[in-house]
Amino acid sequence: MSSPRTSSAPQGTVVAGLLLAAGGGRRLGGRPKALLEHHGRPLVEYAVRMLREGGCDPVHVVLGASAARVRREADLSGCLVRDNPDWEEGMGSSLRVGLASLTSPGSADAALVLLVDQPGIGAEAVARVRGAYRSRASLVAAAYEGRRGHPVLFGADRWAEVAASAVGDRGARAYLAAHLDAITLVECGDVAQAYDIDTPEDLRHLR
Repeated sequence: MSSPRTSSAPQGTVVAGLLLAAGGGRRLGGRPKALLEHHGRPLVEYAVRMLREGGCDPVHVVLGASAARVRREADLSGCLVRDNPDWEEGMGSSLRVGLASLTSPGSADAALVLLVDQPGIGAEAVARVRGAYRSRASLVAAAYEGRRGHPVLFGADRWAEVAASAVGDRGARAYLAAHLDAITLVECGDVAQAYDIDTPEDLRHLR
């Protein structure tokens, strides 16, 4: 059931943005996804800006492939950046690293997870999902014509279980599949597109 578009998180809520940007772009000839150019700058910068404009603060970024180069070439000032040495294991390892960086007491009430290779998801979709937060047990996902997608918000009370279930390249899919009844879906298909940048043909989406 979709939440109203006009909903907003309770005042004082801290929703951290968690950007997973570790992918090596294997099908893109080994070009790290974080450094693909979009609007004249690295894609990772664009994604950070979408999280911030959507109301997420602080923003944590997980790097993996060519992490040192990404740090040199992308402006990630103001972000808490973590390297995932096991990024080749898949998205699950990056999600674990990201959630671990958020676990200091009182750090945030929720984490809103965005993938760096989905530039069709902008600030308005981020704001809608963030606005559906209600408690530290919240579980919220964007929907596209009713189909679950990104971004996804995990209330802090769920982080430990999400991290424990995050293996391989499935990220949080196993956890979400096991908690379907708890998910609040927020329709975002009118303001965002959930395509991935995975192949050379997908590069047409970049500007």
